[in-house]
Amino acid sequence: MSDSPILLFDVMSTLVYDPIAAEIPAFFDLPLPELFRIKHPTAWVDFEHGELSEEHFYELFLPEPHGPVDGEKLRDTLFQAYRWLEGIEPLLADLQQAQVPMHTLSNYPVWYELIEARLNLSRYLPWTFVSCNTGVRKPDPQAYAGAARTLGVVPQRCIFIDDRPDNCQAARQVGMGAITFEHASQLRAELQIRGVL
Repeated sequence: MSDSPILLFDVMSTLVYDPIAAEIPAFFDLPLPELFRIKHPTAWVDFEHGELSEEHFYELFLPEPHGPVDGEKLRDTLFQAYRWLEGIEPLLADLQQAQVPMHTLSNYPVWYELIEARLNLSRYLPWTFVSCNTGVRKPDPQAYAGAARTLGVVPQRCIFIDDRPDNCQAARQVGMGAITFEHASQLRAELQIRGVL
């Protein structure tokens, strides 16, 4: 239907397992708090904004003796770690079968291409809004308003889904509906309550 809700999905920790808590610290042989302490202060955000090339990110991210990062090995570690969260793929398949319009709205660098290569996420929804391509990161209001504008709809037509409450609150502030993701069964129930499924 022309007025059916449009779902905008965060990807990491909403659709796809995020390696940041386990695989990434193991790769660098550093506890996560220590990794956050010593990393370059802006490299990750710049990488997600698309303002830093992948090669430059690897050079900047960690100081000696931890850096520069072996990009090829890190990409392989990420590729092997990416997987669907439990119950998500069947839910996406059901939404697709119901012809519910869906798009990504994700903060992520060019590594989203690894997720696509691993899981073929675009079978279910396109990588429409990824921060490395749009240049805007959630919870910037323009991340949401810009997505609605690009889709040619008012924000009220959209339902945004993310595991981070602050990102969901920012979506509500521009007029979107929002669901804070906990797990696939909870999300399915929320969508049924809203008449999407």
